[in-house]
Parts: sequence; structure tokens; C-alpha cells
Amino acid sequence: MGLISITASEGGWCDAGRLAGRLAMLPRGGTVTIMIHGYRFAPGIRGHDPHGHILSQHPDRGCWKAISWPRHLHLHRADGGLGIGFGWNARGSLGAVAARAFDIGQILADLIAQIRAQRPDLRINLIAHSLGARVALAALHRLRAGDVARLVLLSGAEYRSHARAAMVSPAGRGARVLNVASRENALFDLIFRILVPAPMLTDWALSAGIADLAGWSDLFIDRPHSRTALQRLGIRLRPHQGAICHWSSYLRPGLFRLYRAVFDPDAPDILDRLDHALAQESRKTAQKRAGWGLTLL
Repeated sequence: MGLISITASEGGWCDAGRLAGRLAMLPRGGTVTIMIHGYRFAPGIRGHDPHGHILSQHPDRGCWKAISWPRHLHLHRADGGLGIGFGWNARGSLGAVAARAFDIGQILADLIAQIRAQRPDLRINLIAHSLGARVALAALHRLRAGDVARLVLLSGAEYRSHARAAMVSPAGRGARVLNVASRENALFDLIFRILVPAPMLTDWALSAGIADLAGWSDLFIDRPHSRTALQRLGIRLRPHQGAICHWSSYLRPGLFRLYRAVFDPDAPDILDRLDHALAQESRKTAQKRAGWGLTLL
């Protein structure tokens, strides 16, 4: 169905008048996938414009991190639904941008509400990286049950307490979330914790996972048993290679096949199947470690 670019600012969001027409063209029960970038991007700034980078169908090849989210999500295909690249000013000090992300979440919520007002039959999905995860979760507070179907959070720069609060909102209770994390992001998590203080000392970033939260699934892509679990679902993930990387949650080959499945309305149980496969592989790993311990004794 294609892609449109939307830019959020203090005054709201701007789409150059294209959104209503594109929504009208979608088949009944179709999908809208909203893609949200993270820190240091800003629309209209040369070299930092997300609409010419990861949110573009044809990104600038001068940057090694510039892979096309729309193309990897197959939004360029006739049956791919509508893709929306959601750009916002994420430049400035980390603390200031992190605070701004809450306000941008309100603007995102307004966009989603207007989509739902025109086409309540559509399924809306969100995928967000880094501080974009804060934007996506903040939007849930201002939305109704069913307004968002699925969220994929990539190396999310947000705290678990904020995520829990978002997930008990009406929109949060009706959504399913895949939280993709890795120890490759540990340095960036540390910087986030130092420059954006946690609401409480016992709070941690999303990279720690939230095992007991309904509707929430954690995937730690640096763990061998995660690769094995994904293989059981027919998804082959390239092995962990680097020690430090903030972008592996969308750069590592194989992951976008999973994200497409999460957003596929014909695969409603994919996250349940993933949770089951991960639990089985975790038990196997624990049993092997217990066996090694007995051997050493």
C-alpha cells in the first residue's frame, strides 16, 4: 500500500494532506504500521532526517545503519497495508529529548485517534526504537481499548515502571507487546540511566525485561536459546557477533521476519508461540546447567 511521512512538532502533526486519502483506499480490516525512530534524528535536518533514513523506502546508503524499515516490513507490497514514518525532533541533550518524548507520545495518540475515527476497522501496529519506545508507550495513556493491536519495542530507552503504567491503561490492556533487548545495548542503558534518572532507585530499563506483565513478551536476542526458539518458529537469526551495539535489534538479519509475523493478522498466536518456545528452551538450558553441576560434584 505504500508509505507516507508524518512529522510531529509542538503544534501537532503534519502529513501534507495525504493521510485521509490513503486511509480511504485501505481494504476493510487492513493494517496501519506506524514506525517511530529514536534519539538524534530530526525531520528536515540534513544527515539526520529519519524520512531519508530508516523511515524511507530508499534510505541514504551513506550510513551503515540506514536500512529501510518500510521495505523490510514489506510495506511496499500491494498487500502490505499502509506504513507511516513518524518523525519528531529527537536532537538535543538526552535528558531534554527524553522529556520531550512524553509530549510527542500525546501527539502520536492524537494521530492514532484520528485514524481510528476515520477507519475504526483498521488494525494499528507500532514499531519503535530507543526513545521511540517512550513515545509509543506514552501514547497508550490517551487511547482507548483496541486502538493499538501490537507494539514492537527495539532496544527501548524507557523504564519498566513507565511501561507497566502504560500497559494497565485501556489501550495497553488490549495490546500485545514484543520487547526486543540485548546485552549489546548495556552501555547505552547505562548512559540512559545516568542522564535520565529512573523514577525510583529499584527501577530498571526495558532491557531487564518484564516477565510478569500480561500482554508483554521479552526477547533477548543475544541469548543462544532465543535463536533456537526462533528456529522452531521457522525464523533463522544470525548469531550474536558484537559486544556493543544500540541498533542490533533492527540490523541483525532475520529479525524483520519475526516483526512481520507479529504484525500479520493471519498469525494471531505468534507471540504466544514465541513465549512457549522461549520457555521450553530456557528449561532445557537450566537442566543442562544443573547436569553440569552434578558432573562437577
